[in-house]
Amino acid sequence: MREKKLYAIFTFSRTVDAMAAEKICTEEKVPGRLIPLPTAISAQCGLAWRTEPEYRELCQSKILKYDSIYSLKM
Repeated sequence: MREKKLYAIFTFSRTVDAMAAEKICTEEKVPGRLIPLPTAISAQCGLAWRTEPEYRELCQSKILKYDSIYSLKM
């Protein structure tokens, strides 16, 4: 069984905001990816941006429209 790691999870209210975050982070070479919203989190949009915890502040400065940020072991 795979060991769980801690991630920073950004949630969004709209799918278009999640896709914009993916584009911005990809252009800025911030590691991460769009994932289906984990069941432990509630949000309006069904997508979330997952990245390593050390990139949390960088993503906060780059992503313009996000609802919340969670730290979650996955």
